[in-house]
Amino acid sequence: MPIYLYWGTDDFAIAQATKALRLKVLDPAWESFNYNRISPEQSDAVTQGLNQAMTPPFGAGSRLTWLTDTTVCQRCPDELFGELERTFASLPDTSILLLTSSVKPDSRLKVTKLLQKYAEIREFSPIPSWKGDLLLKQVKQVAQEMSVRLTAEAEELLAESVGNDTRQLYSALEKLQLYAGNERRSLTESDVATLVVATQQNALKLAAAIRQGQVAEALEMVAELLRQNEPALGMVSSLIKQFRCWLWIKLMLESGERDDAAIAKAAEIANPKRLYFLRQEVQPLSSQALLQTLPLLLELEFSLKDGAEDLAAMQTKIVELCHLCGMK
Repeated sequence: MPIYLYWGTDDFAIAQATKALRLKVLDPAWESFNYNRISPEQSDAVTQGLNQAMTPPFGAGSRLTWLTDTTVCQRCPDELFGELERTFASLPDTSILLLTSSVKPDSRLKVTKLLQKYAEIREFSPIPSWKGDLLLKQVKQVAQEMSVRLTAEAEELLAESVGNDTRQLYSALEKLQLYAGNERRSLTESDVATLVVATQQNALKLAAAIRQGQVAEALEMVAELLRQNEPALGMVSSLIKQFRCWLWIKLMLESGERDDAAIAKAAEIANPKRLYFLRQEVQPLSSQALLQTLPLLLELEFSLKDGAEDLAAMQTKIVELCHLCGMK
């Protein structure tokens, strides 16, 4: 299919998919002639892109025209829609048209229905940090793409270590790929622990300090992690995942559920054996306190995305969270 729409907020994943498409359709010797990246700053960007896409490629390979950050899926005048309709219907097989956007296409628009008819549409949004099964699936897929062989335990640790940070996942697998060299063995949990910076693991230690109400230790840990260039949003994402997990376990136990498999499924825990320790962690906490942690963490996430200063925003909410869990 010569038309692609990539949308979502995971910029790095979109960049990786775009790179893969370029390598697939362009001949390196003719790339400078057959590759056009058109930004939305130009008033006639879409029309310009459509004209380029209709131009036959030079030499070998195909032509790739990339319309970046396009808004056609949010607003599309009738005149432009007509141009899109004519171009989509007659685009030659040797020409690839790629549209990317951070915003979900508006399903009510005619142009979205047109793209659904002609284009391959892929979403690139970060996996919610609490969906452990999907994070593990992503690790398996990317490892396979990069020909990195991992044991099941290594895959689980890598998923826990990088969370939903796609950039960090690729970076970690590149390190592991270089480390493996020409060896055919599967890399182990120990290899991953040695080579991968465990953002998720650091956040779990922070979550444990908050759970125990250790405000001084939690604040010191946050300051140290930020000094080490740990991303604040990454820490918050991991905290949300952990507190959500604790909440599910607490609610299930209070409802009388004793089946570990059922609790693990509800809390999205890949390894039910972890429940023995998680039960002990939630035992002194009330479900009411845990319920109140999530709105606080979501407020923190919003303020960071809105441009709040990392350390100040983190410190304020960490103190509130420690109060909820029983400050010591």
